[in-house]
Amino acid sequence: MRLRLSTALIVSLVATTILQVPAHSDDSIREAHSSDRIIITYRNGATAQEIQNSQTRVGSRNSKSIYRNSGKRSDLIQVGAGISVESAIAALSADPAVLYAEPDYLLQKSVVPNDPYYTTGSQLWGMYGDATSPSNAFGSQAAEAWAAGYTGSQSVVVGVIDEGIQVTHPDLAANIWVNPGEVSGDGIDNDKNGKIDDINGWDFFSKDATVFDGAANPKVDAHGTHVSGTIGAVGNNGIGVAGVNWNVKIVSAKFLGPAGGSTSDAILAIDYLVNLKKAGVNLVAINNSWGGGGFSQSLADAINRAGDQGIFFVAAAGNGNSAGIGQNNDVTASYPSNYDCTKTAQNTVRSWDCVVAVAAITSSGSRSTFSNYGLTKVDIGAPGSAIVSTVPNSSYASYSGTSMATPHVTGAIALCASVNPTITPKQIRSALLSSAAATTSLSGLTATGGRLDVSALVASCLSPRQSQNPLVISNTALTGIAGTPISLSVTGGSGAIAPTFTATGTNCSITGSNLNASGAATCLVTATNPANDIYSAVVSPSKTFTFSLVQQAALMISNTLLTNRIRTSVALLTSGGTGNGTISFSVSGTGCSISRNSVTATRATSCTVTATKAASGIYAARTSPSVVFRFN
Repeated sequence: MRLRLSTALIVSLVATTILQVPAHSDDSIREAHSSDRIIITYRNGATAQEIQNSQTRVGSRNSKSIYRNSGKRSDLIQVGAGISVESAIAALSADPAVLYAEPDYLLQKSVVPNDPYYTTGSQLWGMYGDATSPSNAFGSQAAEAWAAGYTGSQSVVVGVIDEGIQVTHPDLAANIWVNPGEVSGDGIDNDKNGKIDDINGWDFFSKDATVFDGAANPKVDAHGTHVSGTIGAVGNNGIGVAGVNWNVKIVSAKFLGPAGGSTSDAILAIDYLVNLKKAGVNLVAINNSWGGGGFSQSLADAINRAGDQGIFFVAAAGNGNSAGIGQNNDVTASYPSNYDCTKTAQNTVRSWDCVVAVAAITSSGSRSTFSNYGLTKVDIGAPGSAIVSTVPNSSYASYSGTSMATPHVTGAIALCASVNPTITPKQIRSALLSSAAATTSLSGLTATGGRLDVSALVASCLSPRQSQNPLVISNTALTGIAGTPISLSVTGGSGAIAPTFTATGTNCSITGSNLNASGAATCLVTATNPANDIYSAVVSPSKTFTFSLVQQAALMISNTLLTNRIRTSVALLTSGGTGNGTISFSVSGTGCSISRNSVTATRATSCTVTATKAASGIYAARTSPSVVFRFN
């Protein structure tokens, strides 16, 4: 009997069945899988004869490589007639040449511009902010980022592992990636990547370069086209919708067909995108609005290979049980969102997790009833109910699901990368999670307890921060020194780049590090503080100012810090500060409280600490023993 797996797509609020089985158990093989294919990963150093013996052991009728690199090899094997997948895996478990063997699981999709769907009514509520028109406080706040001039970059690339994409859709065509190493239609693998004419990506389901097959049947490739529109539909073009990025490049890695797809094809799709990154494509994130199957070490390894290249794997948290009611991913694993991406190919610990798991919320801020959740396994929420986006053929539709929430976050990551090309993936993850807007319906149900805030994320990603604090140098300071240069210097700071100064006002100018005030009564000096550097700015002889006289910074004390501290007081301290100001602390999170400048975590897995700095002081604020943050 062939069973359907979980879907992260809900259309018209109709849920589909999810089969959930604990990871790493024999029971996980109950998840729907190919009836005659398995994935074998061999131990490093296995000889060709040993590999052949392993395949013969299960009556292999044919095999193909899905990954080979640095001595590691994984093959997709068709087992012999009359041999079940379960018995083949059992037979290989004792084979010294085999590292692991597992089923080839079947997977399913998870379901202020002048663009009409944005400007009329509330159809595109997921892009709104509380200060936009139309407005919605529970939208992603993307429109506020647009209003500030941040609309993406054509140099940033996002992969969509899903169904295919209508690459000619009028709201998508300008943002579809075109392979610079291929010549369209010449039948030659010009870039030598094993794919002939992969102009816009590759179809791993049909094994060809045609990533859109929905011209005759609009239901085909609708899901992949829909998530792509949320990531990067062209904005302000007077038609349809707008994506989180108005400018971006989207590459299709299609692996889902009408009845779903397979784990082996998902692995091939991931590695295809990883190889594009290795070849120089600035691919920052992969959108994964699909789910199903049990734990797959092969798939986990592929995801970590993406992490090794600095690529985010953004995944739908899943759409609940057979009744369409969201489940706790901390209790019942949902893949691929439950995978960890913290181990490198060398089996060392990476300093950041490339998987971002996304829950769905409604336009009123509640968690969508179908959306899975999990305090440790789901990171953040995003708009996922009644989301309008692009579909074949050059049309638009409203879908609901964690599938629809996921591309909001993927798009936000791409927008962050566009505003700061030097930002690291680790810094992007930190900015994404720390900028989440606290949301009652997600409190205690996601790691951040909050929802995507694109505007706040962009502010955290900017470099330099453009956090400017003006100082008026009045005629008092200039008395008796008209025409004499006034030195502009920095003090009390650390970092690689010093502040820069500009001056406005009659007869005011700056030469080098000197303010020239020839007969001026008043000069306005503005200092710009580069990202992650902390300085005072001083004018000689007597005027001093600091950056951000009153500013708040949020520090997430994560379960990593609180490990094995069921009831632990974590000291809140200040260091490196000068001035008259003080720092006060507040805390949010279930089981979290503050007493005498210590946060007490009673059975808490995470607490969010906010520190407020009063005027005229520069401080770092930190928790003991090891977490530090600064006001800048």
